[in-house]
Amino acid sequence: MNTLLSRKGLRSWLWLGVGLVVVVALVAASVARDPANPAQSAAAAAAPAASEAHQYAKGLSKAFHDTAEQVLPSVVMLYHRPLMLERPTRGPSNSEDLNEDSPFGDLFRNNPELRRFFGEMPRGTPGMPGMPSLPRRQVYGAGSGVIIDSSGLILTNNHVAAGDGKLMARLMDGREFEVADVKADPRSDLAVVRIKGAQNLKAAKLGDSSKMAVGDWVLALGNPFGLEGTVTAGIISAKGRGLRITDRADFLQTDASINPGNSGGPLVNLDGEVVGINTAISSSTGTNSGVGFAVPINMAKWVSDQLVQSGKVKRAFLGVGIQAVTQPLASPLGVGVHEGVAVTEVFPNSPAAEAGLKPGDVIVKYAGQPVAGPQELQGLVERSKLGQKETLEVLRDGKRMTLQIPVQEQPADYGIASRSPARRGPAGQEGSRFEKLGIEVSSLNKDVANQLGLKSTEGVVITNVRSGSLADLGGLESGMVILQANRKTIKAVDDLKAALESQPLDKGVLLLVRTADGTRFLVIRADKE
Repeated sequence: MNTLLSRKGLRSWLWLGVGLVVVVALVAASVARDPANPAQSAAAAAAPAASEAHQYAKGLSKAFHDTAEQVLPSVVMLYHRPLMLERPTRGPSNSEDLNEDSPFGDLFRNNPELRRFFGEMPRGTPGMPGMPSLPRRQVYGAGSGVIIDSSGLILTNNHVAAGDGKLMARLMDGREFEVADVKADPRSDLAVVRIKGAQNLKAAKLGDSSKMAVGDWVLALGNPFGLEGTVTAGIISAKGRGLRITDRADFLQTDASINPGNSGGPLVNLDGEVVGINTAISSSTGTNSGVGFAVPINMAKWVSDQLVQSGKVKRAFLGVGIQAVTQPLASPLGVGVHEGVAVTEVFPNSPAAEAGLKPGDVIVKYAGQPVAGPQELQGLVERSKLGQKETLEVLRDGKRMTLQIPVQEQPADYGIASRSPARRGPAGQEGSRFEKLGIEVSSLNKDVANQLGLKSTEGVVITNVRSGSLADLGGLESGMVILQANRKTIKAVDDLKAALESQPLDKGVLLLVRTADGTRFLVIRADKE
């Protein structure tokens, strides 16, 4: 009896334990399925989010791949082959054979340890493993280009096409052709070259650079360091960059890697359209620093069309000196910052002179389009149709007025100014002092003008600038000629004295000054006492 009860009790306890396990399991499953559980909800939300990010990255990667695949067949390497090559076809056996004129020249110059490494590398010595001997195939001045017409027309930079020897074009499929014709425009650093006899050429599609915005993805294609078919990615970092590397360009800035050898190659958007021609980098080392520049394709199309049609580029001009409206100039000129372009000089017998434009005018619109800077105005003017008239809206003495400008072709020597080796005061001149400004000035006669490299004798010349003075801090230098002060013409020292007395220095004095380099506005201002 006791034995029986003991067995029954044991079975009861076993069944109770099983029941408890089942209950705990059901509760745990219910909690796991409970949408109110924060941990479970977070995990469930993370999985789709991670998947979405992964899909986005794969989509961007595919866009890069598809764009590169579409455009690469249109990219070419351009290089100069010397007229005589008598070098033996063997691999380099010492550092002297690593020619610094090759695409890797900069690499070896900047990294001498690589020169030693490659110079000492075994070159296919019989019975020894190592780098095999390669035929000597020297490439000089290698750059890039892009096919813009299936007939064999290639767009590139002038500095790539220029040089001695035969200009060769190597296509992505390995075929090589001698360039039959070169037409160049040094002012924009653009050129078109033509190859003949090439079949099955694929021309790249040209886009509209005006539609590009800061932040848009772009790819740079070309042959940096002679590495053919290289593709790098980045964004448009800025637009409208005016650089000193060419006379006529309004560059797109990009952080897509651009290196020596990329010049002349295409900058393309993710639709596979060429939006720029890679031209320059900003770097202290000569290699990519994340700041590269490309000529906008709209300008490149305009230049290349004219080169193809007539072999040269015809530009229109106004015949003025111009200056950006910066913060110091905005208030004295009566406009907002970057609202229009200030006219500093009007050249005689020019379209601007014929239209009645005057120094001190601010050009706010050209042909109905607002202008915010010198490069923008220059681009609009130069691409105007010759032989017609365009409207020019200017601000003069606070009043808006409209002028009619005859569009004429720019002379060949336009914009080429003589430059004096140094700015210094004329010899043997004693000046009148303006203590508050910190300058001495004297009248300007023919002999003094000749000393300064100037043709005109208008204005008064600065003979001395006191170090640390308002004039010095404001950018005035000895040898500058003051033409206007507070919008009043200066013909003699007394004119300058009267103009300066008419307005306190803490309100600023607007000066129009001339040097052998050109004419510009400066503002000199004192702090309020």
